[in-house]
Amino acid sequence: MGKTSLLIGAQMEDLTANVAPFDVRYRYLAGGIRDAGSCTSSCDGTCGSWWGCWQDTSKAPGQYVLSHLQTTASATWQGATRAQIPAITYYEILHGSKTSEGAGEVAAINDAAFLTRYLADWRFLLQTIGNNPALLHIEPDFWGYVRQSNASPHLVPATVSTANPSDCSSQANTATGLAKCMIAMARKYAPNAKVGLHASPWNSGTSGDGVATGNFMAALGAADGDFIVTDPSDRDAGYYDSIGQNRWWTDTSAAAYLAWSKSVSDTVGKPGVMWQIPLGNMAQTNTVNHWQDNRVDYLFAHLGEVSKAKIVALLFGAGEGQQTTPESDGGNLISKTTTNWQAGGTALCK
Repeated sequence: MGKTSLLIGAQMEDLTANVAPFDVRYRYLAGGIRDAGSCTSSCDGTCGSWWGCWQDTSKAPGQYVLSHLQTTASATWQGATRAQIPAITYYEILHGSKTSEGAGEVAAINDAAFLTRYLADWRFLLQTIGNNPALLHIEPDFWGYVRQSNASPHLVPATVSTANPSDCSSQANTATGLAKCMIAMARKYAPNAKVGLHASPWNSGTSGDGVATGNFMAALGAADGDFIVTDPSDRDAGYYDSIGQNRWWTDTSAAAYLAWSKSVSDTVGKPGVMWQIPLGNMAQTNTVNHWQDNRVDYLFAHLGEVSKAKIVALLFGAGEGQQTTPESDGGNLISKTTTNWQAGGTALCK
């Protein structure tokens, strides 16, 4: 997208987005799907949970995304406009199918009625984005569950050509066909967007699994996209301590994660994006929205290693409503992002 330095971004509020030189701002689209129509009638009480009407049910469908595009385009830094790249995490199979996480989601893509609605919603999102630049992150966790169900995504059934014959009639009726269909639709309806699938490190750990994960992602069609998304944790380490789990990064585990990510990227042939990185730091009190973690501090202290791991963006965000946020971390992310920018940023590995 014309950038030569490692991108820094987050899921954050408007005020936060304008007090540091952030490159990217992301939003989640989740909560369910419905046919695009009016936000104020024929809703059956579901408009508030559908992304197309979530922001303001008095507006036309899609305003939530349009507002995101407009807000990022007009972002400021030190009194001047400094446009940010809008990123969107599309996470709708679980809530849209109203089934169980994991095996239930995987089964849902072989339901023609559901997949028709799902791909229509994806098309509506893409048409809403239109010619605007954006980063599109497709279905965190889901592809990991596909991998759990079968090591070959070519053998996981999905009613792709039936659900969307206008865009994807030539795609296989498999999980691979679904992934390829969604990427192809992005090329068609949102030509200036970049798109990537999600590789889940929890599927079989990060020790020596990078090539296997990369081969699975390649079999899905990830090389048709532009990047691979990974996530180092969905909660702050201090929160996990409170429920008896040790999720802290050590020098060894952090290096292993970066090595795994690089291996995935090298195998697929696409750069990595680290997403939903926990925001805690050691100045926090291990209370709601103020949990401790060490990933922010570690990553900013090792940006050279991040770049060498073929990672092109670090995107920070709370994975759940009680976790530390850019608004509750004591200004740590803002400070480190500003310092990195003032030092000239971190060159991308070439």
